Amino acid sequence: MNLSHAYGVPLAAEAAEGVLVEALSRGVTLFDTAALYGFGANEELLGRVLGPHRARLVLATKGGMTGVDFPEGKKRVIDGRPASIRRDCEASLKRLRASVIDLYYLHRVDRVRGVPIEDSVGEMSRLVTEGKVRALGLSEVSQHTLRRAHRVHPIAALQSEYSLWTRNPELGVLAACRELGVAFVAFSPLGRGYLGGALTDVSALVEKDIRRPMPRFSPQNYPKNLVLLDSFSRAAREIGCSMAQLALAWLLSRGDHVIPIPGTTNRTHLIENLGATDVTVTAEMIARLDASINQRTVTGARYAPETLAEIDSEDFN
Repeated sequence: MNLSHAYGVPLAAEAAEGVLVEALSRGVTLFDTAALYGFGANEELLGRVLGPHRARLVLATKGGMTGVDFPEGKKRVIDGRPASIRRDCEASLKRLRASVIDLYYLHRVDRVRGVPIEDSVGEMSRLVTEGKVRALGLSEVSQHTLRRAHRVHPIAALQSEYSLWTRNPELGVLAACRELGVAFVAFSPLGRGYLGGALTDVSALVEKDIRRPMPRFSPQNYPKNLVLLDSFSRAAREIGCSMAQLALAWLLSRGDHVIPIPGTTNRTHLIENLGATDVTVTAEMIARLDASINQRTVTGARYAPETLAEIDSEDFN
């Protein structure tokens, strides 16, 4: 997402392609995108760069939330109706220059239209039958919705935000994924830059940065959250790793079914993130981290109220 969407001005094509090529050279095999990211631009980018390597990669994308043209410009719209799911998938296949999508997610449950999860996943299952999709996933759903969807068609992965400062999946989704044999894919594992330690002044965020309306990043709340990083930074120094590596190592300790997907626009950060697999975190250290940064110590909700209203469950607020 970071290469085309959300955090200000997208990278120039050459720079974005360079990050992807570096990831390939470092052995990365899972690439996660969505029709929403850059309103299709990110899928086109991956299609150009990853095409020659397609056979050895796992390519994941998402439908059911895309950019739609309005008189005042293009806007994000959630639409989980079967016909829309099929339309989104066909468009993604073209942009990705692919004959099949390895993992196809429903980006959001369509609460606005009240589309039952069974209807959305039912159409997705037909895409599997037709050979256009290999496996199905869901994004930001409750364990109840996961179980309903899983009865329609096996769900391979559930993707939601998860990090030291976003612990909502621990309320039941993580356990449900383990029980059902579903991979849990953790997006924003570095807390949208917070856990990396470099973001100290939120007033410097550009106007279109999606963090601006997020309560945790407000000028009132963010200074309180920065205080929590003092002990986190000390812990990283004790271990001999970066703060980003420690945040990712903490996630990797949560279970074999937990797969963090850090995004970056920077080759140096990419290499740093991959180094997290070499970091060993003791049970004592995990307990220290859990106690210092958690849902009780973090100030502010992760989304603005209007965005929270789109999420499938109050568990994910």
